[in-house]
Amino acid sequence: MQTKRPILGRSCLAGVVLLATTLAGCGNVPAKDPAGQASQQPTSGSSSAASQPSGSTSSDAPAEPVKLTASVDKGAKGVKVDTIVSVKAESGTVSRVKLWTKGTDKEGESKTVKVPGTLSADGTSWTASSALDPGSKYRLEMEGKNADNQTVKAKSSFTTKKLSLERQTYAKIQPDKGSKVGVGMPVFLTFDVPVKDREEFQKHLSVTSTGNQPGTWSWVNSKTVHYRPKTYWKAGTKVSVRANLNGVRAGNGIYGQNSVSTSFTVGDSVITKVNLKSKKAKVYINGKLARTIPISAGKSGWESRSGTKLISQKLRMTRMTNEAIGASEEYDFQVPYAMRVTDSGEFLHAAPWKEGKGQFGVRNTSHGCVGMSTANAKWLFGKLKLGAPVITTGSKRELEQGNGWSQWDVSYKEFQEGSAL
Repeated sequence: MQTKRPILGRSCLAGVVLLATTLAGCGNVPAKDPAGQASQQPTSGSSSAASQPSGSTSSDAPAEPVKLTASVDKGAKGVKVDTIVSVKAESGTVSRVKLWTKGTDKEGESKTVKVPGTLSADGTSWTASSALDPGSKYRLEMEGKNADNQTVKAKSSFTTKKLSLERQTYAKIQPDKGSKVGVGMPVFLTFDVPVKDREEFQKHLSVTSTGNQPGTWSWVNSKTVHYRPKTYWKAGTKVSVRANLNGVRAGNGIYGQNSVSTSFTVGDSVITKVNLKSKKAKVYINGKLARTIPISAGKSGWESRSGTKLISQKLRMTRMTNEAIGASEEYDFQVPYAMRVTDSGEFLHAAPWKEGKGQFGVRNTSHGCVGMSTANAKWLFGKLKLGAPVITTGSKRELEQGNGWSQWDVSYKEFQEGSAL
């Protein structure tokens, strides 16, 4: 786009964003880390695209040249960004359309941004698959053929209306393209400018998966919408997500600034069940118990939360201090194999300072995290992917919605109530 942001247009794929983490776990200290002639509509600016046909005919009565008509007039200015360009053919068919503009990529390099489109079944029309970028000059190239296979070619251009940054909302999507995730992994779509017309936006969101597993979008607020399947993803599922939002009305004079997409694969089903009373974590891989791990979780006053959590971050090594969570007891640890499950600071991690002290499987002595031996934590770290469920029971302290990836801590019906459709 002709803004300070990079023009990504319809061909843009998503930038991925992880949810922001707030208080660090157990005192975790975050790392300093896209064709023809102008419109043949009855307007003064139109011109004919049925001139200078090429080709030959074997008939004594030559076929009438094909006439191509675009939905946007030649030389039009201030075209709305939510316009869907189309081309129609009379006395023939559309053989080729190219609609494009010049933009810049994320590095600021100039690039051609093409608007994709589809031909009708009978070949008499072409319709763009996406809307337009603001403040951009578009070129439209069309070709059509008549019954004698004579070709007509034409070109035109038009410019779209300019929009300020405040009237554009930029989308980001997660998980990363090409990533391998856990069976509970949601899809996260976030916007930098609020979306009022959630229904219109949601109409342009699509999720496809092998096996056509059902699921739903759910709006958290005007800047965030999540997607989850009805039940956990099946192991091996391939998922593709498309948010075709460029030029889509967001309400209040706001329009989508880009379209984003991602695709990912679901790994093995690895579900960890943490029982705070028995002080054991049982890890099930593809439905079978793979390991039982003695643990030490949150002590009185610092109880670990019960609920269905998801692994939202993995850190091979991280620093945890009492100051980060406001605990009076002083500690400052370099913690290996840390796996975050809440924004407020709960992790599964190795607790080497507790080894040999008879705490694992016996006493809960942490400030909310689930600690275990280094060997068990290393093994678990290698099995759990982002989006892997950690189901915790045994505490009266319940997981708050929004404290980490909590989409599975409510029923599907309740989650579905957040859909705008």
